[in-house]
Amino acid sequence: MLEPVDSPELPIREPAVAGYFYPGDARELRAEIDDFLRAVPRRELPGRILGLISPHAGYPYSGPVAAHGYAQLVGRKIRRCVVVAPSHVEAFPGASVFPGRAYRTPLGEIPVDVEFCRRLAESGGARLSNHGHFSGRGGRGEHSLEVQLPFLQVTLGEFHLVPVVVGRQDMRTSCRLGLALGELMDEEKLVVASSDLSHYHPDEQARRLDRKVADAVAAWDYYSLHQLVELGEAEACGTGPIVAAMIAAQRIGGNCAKVLHYGTSGDVPSGRRDAVVGYLSAALLLDESAPEIALPELDIDEIRSLFDLARRAVERAVLGGVPVASSERVSSALQRPAAVFVTLREGGHLRGCIGSTVARVPLYQAVTQSAASAAMQDPRFIPVRLDELAVLEYEISILSPLRLIVSPEEIEIGRDGLMVELDGYRGLLLPQVAVEHGWDRDTFLAQTCIKAGLPPDAWRDPDAVLWAFSALVLEEPDRS
Repeated sequence: MLEPVDSPELPIREPAVAGYFYPGDARELRAEIDDFLRAVPRRELPGRILGLISPHAGYPYSGPVAAHGYAQLVGRKIRRCVVVAPSHVEAFPGASVFPGRAYRTPLGEIPVDVEFCRRLAESGGARLSNHGHFSGRGGRGEHSLEVQLPFLQVTLGEFHLVPVVVGRQDMRTSCRLGLALGELMDEEKLVVASSDLSHYHPDEQARRLDRKVADAVAAWDYYSLHQLVELGEAEACGTGPIVAAMIAAQRIGGNCAKVLHYGTSGDVPSGRRDAVVGYLSAALLLDESAPEIALPELDIDEIRSLFDLARRAVERAVLGGVPVASSERVSSALQRPAAVFVTLREGGHLRGCIGSTVARVPLYQAVTQSAASAAMQDPRFIPVRLDELAVLEYEISILSPLRLIVSPEEIEIGRDGLMVELDGYRGLLLPQVAVEHGWDRDTFLAQTCIKAGLPPDAWRDPDAVLWAFSALVLEEPDRS
């Protein structure tokens, strides 16, 4: 039997929402979780589970959804579990890892992995602190981490816990925490990100918002997920924990995600549909059979369709109209969200290049919008003129999800594009740029910094954030 660390001076975190979010009686609690788990079919997932994304509302509402993830843990030997949750009751900077010896639920004490917590704090990914773990100003303790624990106790049995609460959900905090966890994790550990999705919208609207989160998770696109929430186009109270968990899983080989179930509070018998909360259960996996880089596969007709959309968008923009793209007669492959750049050239010389790193609209819409912007809004060039339309050359780059990198050695010339962020400055160069200019890795890094308006060696700054991505680069087929 696992025992809490024998350090009486270290505190135990008592249950704060037992009897409120979930049953306070141990027998009733275990029976309820067993019922949830029995209602879920066991699936054959493509690969090894490294993490889960799980909701944290009261069990009558989110428990049936959470069970779809936790059912996948039954019978698996996982001795250490990191739970990353958002703070609802207390505002504080960064992330807080519990400096105590155990978390207690009605099912018993879960010993904290004190050594792991200490190393996590030393890495700078979080700090040892009671913030977010004990009662906030309202008197009730944080629930988002606690409600995951009984499910883990029932499915895993004995394990050590690393409890982390995120106080600020900015990308910087998420990156630091995710990278630090990735350095400390191994195959014996699991990371659970605790998050609900949209709050208090009509059911139909909630499902539209939440679909964007589910799509980003399924695409392993934590960058787009964070940006969509920042833009107000999606909602997740645990965006930071989700991003951190996906980065941590990626650092130890994670490469695909499986959405297991989605529902809203309106799905329960007593639920109302006019103001619901969205719940998602997903698994983060290491699938050795998955492709190294996920890029769309398009046939020649779909490629021609994209270039036709780009040309029509530019022509309409030059004539003073608003680019419009209809989903009619557009294949399903072109309706998936995508990040796209459109490059215009004239006589082989660059005439405009604009796009987005965020997969916020379907591919066909992204091409339409980016083409018009490249023609009319690239600040390096005057807008395209009517007499240039016939001679413009088009190139479309469909980006893979951005991935956080920690070393320039991870960049492969010819495969990777690069984005550098520092102090509010951001520069991006597509993968083909380095090849076209014959740059080596250091030159590519320097030129990306210059593109951002930064010194050439700014990428060496400890606060610089480096993102890599690949691209499916399309050249226009013969139009004859």
